Amino acid sequence: MFKLRLPFILALLAGLLAHVSPAAELDPASLKTFGTVGKQLTPLRTDREAELFQYSGKGCLTHMWFGGGWKGCEATRIRIYVDHETNASIDMELFLGHGIGFGDETAPWGIARMGKIGAGANVYDTYRIPFGSHIRVTAQLADGVTEQPLFWWIIRGTENLPVTLGGVKLPDQARLRLHKLVNYTAQPMEEFSLCTVPGNGALYQVTMAGKGLRTLPEEKERWKDLSYMEGCMRAYIGGATNPLMLSSGLEDYFLGTYYFNRGRYATPVAGLTHFEPAKNEFSAYRLHDDDPVFYQDGLRLTCRCGEKLNGQMLHDCPQANYTTYVWLYEW
Repeated sequence: MFKLRLPFILALLAGLLAHVSPAAELDPASLKTFGTVGKQLTPLRTDREAELFQYSGKGCLTHMWFGGGWKGCEATRIRIYVDHETNASIDMELFLGHGIGFGDETAPWGIARMGKIGAGANVYDTYRIPFGSHIRVTAQLADGVTEQPLFWWIIRGTENLPVTLGGVKLPDQARLRLHKLVNYTAQPMEEFSLCTVPGNGALYQVTMAGKGLRTLPEEKERWKDLSYMEGCMRAYIGGATNPLMLSSGLEDYFLGTYYFNRGRYATPVAGLTHFEPAKNEFSAYRLHDDDPVFYQDGLRLTCRCGEKLNGQMLHDCPQANYTTYVWLYEW
């Protein structure tokens, strides 16, 4: 009887082991948490970067929080230099780097990965930002800010902590990089690139701030000024000419429907952080940590300004202006 059951038991154990989280394989003694805080300080300037934190070792940043309130705080530049790089692989405006466009002050809202809980510069994230030998975080005021504001920050991480995506442990050489398209005006039906990269990796997050550049004279027709949202998101993997379609429209890539007609929302997968239909504006984020898009031999991520159906343009699409942040783990 035991011999009959042994293959089943072995198969069951193999299945259980296959689903053990990579984190369970870590020796807790190898993990060391590090970090810093800044409380009511005035390091920020427009003409230079202020160093907020640096650390030597191997691991991941796991949390950043920023606080304060001044005019123009949303455009404060946060730069993260990984492994002594000269040019920061993560160089973000404070709000756009946390999924928020158009300087939208709406709060509180939050999910596990990011959010905005208070007024002003109060945003947080729990992005895992891996490094192999060194990490450095700086901040710089946006051009035109004349004051030297009070600033608060928290930065934390853990040595030897791996990065997982969709339950998969990423290679040790994986690095999180930010690719930006800023203030780009697309023509109706134009398919434009948000990023084009070589090598292997995985899509982690997309933030988009979009604005239709037309207002029709008749109010009953003005919904068509939002029809740039008909555009689909596409991923061309490994030099393919036929894309992997990531959505059937722009708002549904961000999990919305009917041009976001139900207004703002925040979910662990996607959220609408700004919406002013009278100005044809929206900003939204889409996370891919539980819905990974892996690629090999390169990725080109695109969006279209409007879309065609059965050869016909949908709803008289206008020109539109886009700013996009694409976060990729690359290796």
